[in-house]
Amino acid sequence: MTQHDDKIRLQNMLDHAREAVSLVHGKNRRELESDRVLELALVRLVEVVGEAAVKTSPKCKRDYPFIPWAEIIGMRNRLIHGYNSIDLGVLWDTIEIDLPPLIERLERILVKSQ
Repeated sequence: MTQHDDKIRLQNMLDHAREAVSLVHGKNRRELESDRVLELALVRLVEVVGEAAVKTSPKCKRDYPFIPWAEIIGMRNRLIHGYNSIDLGVLWDTIEIDLPPLIERLERILVKSQ
């Protein structure tokens, strides 16, 4: 995998994380439970963040140990393989609590690589 591929994967992670955070802006947790389309959109966006992380090279993961790779990939695995029992509270917390700092870290990485 080339450095260019890793940059694309990191950009994909950033774009999809931003979109997930944007979709919940101004909403509350209860709205997630009552809006199936929102739920499906958020699940997919977080899955893509995880899928891009899976495809990122081992070198990239070593270069950026402050990215919680295992947790991101673990969430992707839970969403994809446990699709029939998604804990919406965990999904909500991931988007509200975990994605904003991830976005900041990815932005710093990508600015440096320009």
